Order: sequence, then C-alpha cells, then structure tokens
Amino acid sequence: MAKKIQDPDFWYSLFLPYVNWHTRRAYRRFEVHGKEHLPKNSAVIFGVNHSNTLMDALVLLASNNAKKVFIARGDIFKNPAVAKLLNFFRILPIFRIRNGVAAVRNNDESLNKAVDVIHDHVDLYLFPEGTHRTKHSLMRMGKGLFHIAVDANKQFGDKSPVYIIPTAIEYGDYFRFRSTTMINFGQPINVTEFFKHTTEENEAANINLLKDQLHDEISKLFTYIPDDDDYDAIWEIVKMKNEKRSGGLYKKMLRNRATVDKILAFKEKQPEEAQSLFKRVMDFAAERKRQKISVTSTAKKYPLLDSLWKLAVLLIGLPYFVASAAVNLPVWLTTLIIRGKLKDKAFSNTVSFGVEFVLFPIIFIVGTIILFCNLPWYWALLGAILLHCSYMVFVDYCELCRRWISDLRWTFKTRLRKQYKALNLNKLF
Repeated sequence: MAKKIQDPDFWYSLFLPYVNWHTRRAYRRFEVHGKEHLPKNSAVIFGVNHSNTLMDALVLLASNNAKKVFIARGDIFKNPAVAKLLNFFRILPIFRIRNGVAAVRNNDESLNKAVDVIHDHVDLYLFPEGTHRTKHSLMRMGKGLFHIAVDANKQFGDKSPVYIIPTAIEYGDYFRFRSTTMINFGQPINVTEFFKHTTEENEAANINLLKDQLHDEISKLFTYIPDDDDYDAIWEIVKMKNEKRSGGLYKKMLRNRATVDKILAFKEKQPEEAQSLFKRVMDFAAERKRQKISVTSTAKKYPLLDSLWKLAVLLIGLPYFVASAAVNLPVWLTTLIIRGKLKDKAFSNTVSFGVEFVLFPIIFIVGTIILFCNLPWYWALLGAILLHCSYMVFVDYCELCRRWISDLRWTFKTRLRKQYKALNLNKLF
C-alpha cells in the first residue's frame, strides 16, 4: 500500500521540533489564541488569511503539536525534485486555470488526498485567497477549500462531522525580522450541519454561502480593514493610535479593531471631513517616512526620555553587539544581499528566516568546537551560551538603535510634531 502524505515519517518528526523552535525565535513575541475552539478527533480544514509568504505556513506549523498537512499553489511543484521535497514537507498542490487546463486536471488527485487527510483526523491548512498580500484585509477566495469540504461531507459526513476553522494570522510588521505574530483560531463552521439545514439545492450556491461565511468569520479574528481607497490612511491612524499601548497582541488587536470601527463610523457620518482627515494623515505619513521617523516615536509624549534609556541600553550592550555582528557576519550580510535583490518585498521575512536557519547552526557548531578546544570547559560553556543568543541579540540591538535614532529625530522635529497634534486623533477616535 502506497504511503500517505499524512503517515508518520522518521526524518520529518526528527526535524520538526527544530524547525518550530527556529520559527518561534524568529519573533520577539509569538501568541496563539482560540485553541479551545478546535474540535477534537474530527475532520478539520483550516481556512487562513495569507499575508506573509512562507512564514504563514511556518507560524501555523509552530502554533501547536497537532499533525498538519498544507495545500499550496501548484506552479511551485513544476520541478520534480522540488515537488518531492514539498511532499516530504507534507504540502499538496492545487492548480488554477492560469496553470493550464492540463494542470487543473491533476487537482482531482490532490483533492482526493486532501479528503483522505481530514478523514484520518489530520489537520488540513489552506490559504483560500490563493496568493499572499501584505495587508490587513482579505482578497476574493477560491473554491478549492470548499470543494474539499463538500466532498468530505458527502463521503463520511454522516459518520464524522466536517468542520472549517476560520483562522487569522496578524503580524506586527510584515517585513522586519523579529517582529511579533499572533495566530487566532475562530469558532468552527460545521459543514455537515450547514448542508442539513440549507435550502439551496445548487452546490455552487452553497459553496458561495460558505465562502461568504468564512470571509466574515476570518475578518473578525484580526485587524481587518476594508480593501478600498482609504485603506492606507485608516491603517496609518490605527498605528498612530495603538502602536505603543501596553498589553498582549490579542488586546492590541481588539484595540485596533475598535479604532477601525470608529474610523469607519466617522467616515460614514461625515464623509467630507473624513476625506480631509485622511489626506492630512497621508501627508503627515509621507513626511514622517521621508524623515525616517518610526510610527512608534509619534505615540510618545516624552521621546527624549525614551531615547535616553535606549542610549543607556545600547552603550551597555555595545561590546556584545560588536562581537555578535562580527561572528554573524555571514548571516546578516547574506540576508542583506538577497533581500536587496527581491522583486517582491513580501519575501523579506522568509529570506531572513531561511538564511538564519541555514547559516547560523553552522556558525554555532564551529564556534562551539573552537571554544571547547581552546578554553576551560566553564568558559567555553559560557561562550557557547552567548554565541547561541548572539544573532537574535544582534537583530534586536539593530532594531533598538533604529528606534533610538527615530526618537531623537522626533524630539527635534517641532514642525512635524505640530502637524501630528493638529490631526487631533485622540479626540476623534
């Protein structure tokens, strides 16, 4: 009997904890919410927003210990060697019309395998938007996920209910390595119950109803902003309002959503005033970015005081930073070179993760061997611990330095600060 993609694999199980550990350390804060919503021992399909290329799959993989299979777009499976590797990673292809009619015919095999995956109570993850986009919004969803759910319900829904789990990923920053990420699982959509009570006889109409329901449920799980001409201005206001407020990622998301609701209500009641405000916000944002000032700096009443404590930390950590920068030169220099050549900047974090994942273990192993060959074991052990933390310290130090410079600039940009104050965002929202 042929091996199934969801069957146990020694090498996959061996490397998975290491991959998950690397993924979690790629973020300063990593939170998972809504685990209590997940059905136990059930046929489950996860529908997830897609905003950060490969990192979306990696953070989902690290979100819990459940066995998982993913579905990705079929064009990346063209090379047989790559296809074999992706199969090892438990990724199935799904093809679209743009890949050609012949390729689409291969979907039957993938869909059958996908149905078999959830039949075996293995979690199946799909990105129904079909492509990534670095926005707090949702694109039109494809039908692949829903065809799998419908076929599964036909085959065994009477014995094991089929669920779709709305899932959202929210990032603190799409492009900066060591930002934050939050995975939020929503209330399950019981596909089996849906078909028991639907009045629609047409399958395509039922799929459209499920698509609308999933879209609505995912939009409740992260900072969702309608995808229209005012998106950029609304997101800029949300950041300025909530960037520096304390609390976990989930509470921050709730504050963001509340701010979005207030902005949309203002836009509906006073459309002309809203458009005037949005223009002034975007003018301010353009000047802020030109001056290389972080949005986190604009939220501070006393940026000079913030810059002073940052300077103290930077001075104390400077020797360790210099050593970390020297030791990790191959990692950060390679990352800068590759990222500089990217056409799609959405892959920035994927590149940062990939280069660190490949090169840092080599540096750590070689460095540890050198330490233990030349120093007493206790000094070598201390050196190995410092080496282990060195790349993350290097990245975080660079980020702190960027914010320190931003605070200083904001402190002395009197005209820009008056422009910010004139927006009157705190009173409006």
